[in-house]
Amino acid sequence: MPPLWALLALGCLRLGLGVNLQPQLASVTFATNNPTLTTVALEKPLCMFDSSAALSGTYEVYLYVLVDLASSRNASVQDDTNTPLSSTFQQTQGGRTGPYKAAAFDLTPCSDLPSLDAVGDVSQASEILSAYLVRVGANVTCVSDPNFQGLCNPPLSMATEYRFKYVLVNMSTGLVQDQTLWSDPIRTNRLTPYLAIDTWPGRRSGGMIVITSILGSLPFVLLIAFAGAIILSLVDVGGSEGAATHDSQITQEAVPKSLGTSEPSYTSVNRGLSPDRAEAYASKLQG
Repeated sequence: MPPLWALLALGCLRLGLGVNLQPQLASVTFATNNPTLTTVALEKPLCMFDSSAALSGTYEVYLYVLVDLASSRNASVQDDTNTPLSSTFQQTQGGRTGPYKAAAFDLTPCSDLPSLDAVGDVSQASEILSAYLVRVGANVTCVSDPNFQGLCNPPLSMATEYRFKYVLVNMSTGLVQDQTLWSDPIRTNRLTPYLAIDTWPGRRSGGMIVITSILGSLPFVLLIAFAGAIILSLVDVGGSEGAATHDSQITQEAVPKSLGTSEPSYTSVNRGLSPDRAEAYASKLQG
């Protein structure tokens, strides 16, 4: 028997001993983060009520929600005629003034439950989990949507204790057939302040530590690269200015050197020749 089936069998035995038991939180095998800030996942009442009721197909299970207050711990979910209440989330101020109906689903016979062997299949996981669990607070839009039809199951309040009750209703008569006790108080999570978050590496996996280290050092690497690019650009600008200055100095020094007195010009040489030698020198150049 697979481990999930073992857990399910234990759950059915726990719930099947009688309707004087209470709704229970879903196993961590099915819901690892439960409760959350605004939701609570509960096990459906599988094998809890009379099996003949499930086989008849004329019964539904209602789930009622109530804020745990001293004045409402014995609240009834039916009127004097044994008719189940139809109070809504809005009418009861989110369960503070009385229980409200958050969900309704068919009573499934134990023999018709889907196999848990395929729970690892992504395409079937949602359908399988919905057969075994009910999530209170799953609808985030029904309160604000004026066109919403059906039961409104809006998010719960954070850091608030709630109680839950399952009620078996005979749809042929519209009357309550059976019901469980109210559950023990179940508290939704509180938003953790930033300063209270535990950052000790021992509470994190190796992969998380590596990813955190990489992301933490990335800004410093980018800053160093940016600073290096600025320095290189400044060095290039300084080198080009030095080359231009050197060229200009060479150009400026070339002019007085050509006009210096240490090297006589062509004109001064010609002036030092006699007329006859100059004429001979000219004729030789022409020849």
